Amino acid sequence: MNYYLIVTGLIFLAAIFGYINVRFFKLPTTIGLMLITILYTLGVLGLSYFDDRLLRVEAELIQQIDFKTVLMDYMLSFLLFAGALHTNFQELKKQRWPIIFFATLGVLVSTFLIGTTTYYLLQLLGLQIPYTYCLLFGAIISPTDPIAVLAILKKANAPKKLEIKIVGESLFNDGVGVVVFLTLFQIASSKSDAINAMDIAKLFGIEVFGGILLGLLIGWLTYRFLKSIDDFSIEVIITLAAVMVGTVTAQKLHVSAPLAMVMAGLLVGHDRVRDAAMSKTTELYLDKFWELMDVLLNAVLFILIGMELLVLTYKVDYLIAGLLVIPIILLCRYASLWLPIKVFEKKLDFVPYTNLIMTWGGLRGGISIALALSLSDEMDRELFLVMTYIVVVFSILVQGLTIEKVIKRLLPKKSKP
Repeated sequence: MNYYLIVTGLIFLAAIFGYINVRFFKLPTTIGLMLITILYTLGVLGLSYFDDRLLRVEAELIQQIDFKTVLMDYMLSFLLFAGALHTNFQELKKQRWPIIFFATLGVLVSTFLIGTTTYYLLQLLGLQIPYTYCLLFGAIISPTDPIAVLAILKKANAPKKLEIKIVGESLFNDGVGVVVFLTLFQIASSKSDAINAMDIAKLFGIEVFGGILLGLLIGWLTYRFLKSIDDFSIEVIITLAAVMVGTVTAQKLHVSAPLAMVMAGLLVGHDRVRDAAMSKTTELYLDKFWELMDVLLNAVLFILIGMELLVLTYKVDYLIAGLLVIPIILLCRYASLWLPIKVFEKKLDFVPYTNLIMTWGGLRGGISIALALSLSDEMDRELFLVMTYIVVVFSILVQGLTIEKVIKRLLPKKSKP
């Protein structure tokens, strides 16, 4: 496998499609790149009826890329660190309790609601899928994707109190969602009844709290290194090393790398840490470096998502299931957010229609596709991959393109703080 050739091809497409988007479409980067890639892929599929050489080359290229490994083991840590680095820690701290409930209780409730309703939907469609596998689909599709959410919310001009809830929830429920998926995956893969409630709680606790503690340690060590020198180039390299070494360490310790990188990014990006450890020059270069890293990896990620269209299994009942599950997922997300919002809305002065906007603004992205790709064949991988892909495309293209209009319609300017 020629990795350099594959990376070159992806960067080339990112440059060309990015240029087309900025020059003509003028959409948010994630939406524009995904839309153009899907249109390009459909064009390749159409051309294949006359000459399938280009289709065979591109399908072979996509099949050589282990999407799950590329995203979960390599790209995700950089993207989450970059997102957390530019998140306002003080605002996040004010909203910490609802965000914690959204990212934990919300994900668990959503997983079981989506899993249960999906099970009965598939039964009605004549697809006899075990309940445990449907729960896995619930875990795959419940976490909202911070990679998709961050850029779109900036353009939507959402109220800051609402934006920090959506961004904060997305940063943390991503890590929690992965842990829930891994826990259910272990249960579904087990051929015996050896796994009990204590085993599940232990696995969940080690992954979540271990990841948070590791992230705090990495963030503190990074801060100490940054504070002891004043050289912007070396300081940027230190943050890069922190993400890479931290990810490898998390994998070796079997704790959540996504949660570790979120905590490390929040700590390094904290205003007090910036003031104490970074000169203005370092802060400028650090922010610009991670912004560029975020844009580049996002571009490659959403091109990969669009090109996955080439390798899906197209069956009518799979496509119908994917379309029918969209309103189910939206209703389940609304229900999963209801209790935390009711508990905290008066105390923290939530903006009106918070549940509706968070439901529509809860976008799914590459993480869901990566988790679906990690299913085994006996777990009905092809069915759930097609369903996940349809939900992700709808989420990015429909919800992502309309969230700005939804916010403006529901929240007049005078009500925006």
